[in-house]
Amino acid sequence: MTGIVVLGSTNMDLVVYAARTPKLGETVTGREFRTVPGGKGANQAVAAARAGGEVAMIGAVGADGYGERLRHTLEASGVDTDLLRTAEGPSGTAHIVVDDEGGNAKVVIPGANGTVTELGPGDEALIETAGTLLLQLELPLSAVQSGADAARRHAVRTVLTPSPAQPLPPELLAAVDLLVPNEHEAATLTGVADPRSAAESLLRQVPEVVITLGAAGSLYVARDAEPVRVPVPRVTPVDRTGAGDTFVGALAVALGEGRPMPDALRWATAAAALCVTRPGASTSMPYRPEIEDA
Repeated sequence: MTGIVVLGSTNMDLVVYAARTPKLGETVTGREFRTVPGGKGANQAVAAARAGGEVAMIGAVGADGYGERLRHTLEASGVDTDLLRTAEGPSGTAHIVVDDEGGNAKVVIPGANGTVTELGPGDEALIETAGTLLLQLELPLSAVQSGADAARRHAVRTVLTPSPAQPLPPELLAAVDLLVPNEHEAATLTGVADPRSAAESLLRQVPEVVITLGAAGSLYVARDAEPVRVPVPRVTPVDRTGAGDTFVGALAVALGEGRPMPDALRWATAAAALCVTRPGASTSMPYRPEIEDA
């Protein structure tokens, strides 16, 4: 049995570090440039594997050097890539500016990710073996829906990160067990700025919601449980890229191990807090012993 299957994106992050992000029409001078394997799907897969999960990845890389490096990064972290396709053309890329406060702005080019419009041979059989399916929105929505439907057919817990935020069809939300937006995505989905009110609104469509609140921690609400608020340890952020994906990957591992939600949230929060103290996305994600010691 595979503990966690990730159906999602792989991107090469092209990261510029600068004092601040430029305004429209403005040029600023950066101090460093890096290429870092990323993509929300791959990030969650790496985070979950480093946190001790048994993880397999479904998606696509391009037939280029970035694709080879993306596949290698996943495999080096212990992620099964047997069903990670290689598509003709370029891999996906994310163009990121990180400022001195650790904040970032992104433009994502789908590349090979755009070719994943539905489940391929063997994908549903792999999902059937899982305890948890992790989904995001950097693949075409038709693929996300196909994955969620397959998970529902086989009673697999489905966790959706609704990023990049967009209107979601009721049939997709009906197949989701746990929705994990950040506060901005929750506001986009509901039209409600207050996280608690947004979470209560989302509960009309999904049974459980965790809203991540950046430095303010996270908020969990469920139809049959008391709300839980978890703070973040005080850290000095270097780069917040990948923090949300680290949180979701670690949370999936903790829940798969049977930890109660409050404990799982605290463990995932510790992992995300470690992530923001280091540059990059996949390169910053902590290993299980580090999370246990945090």
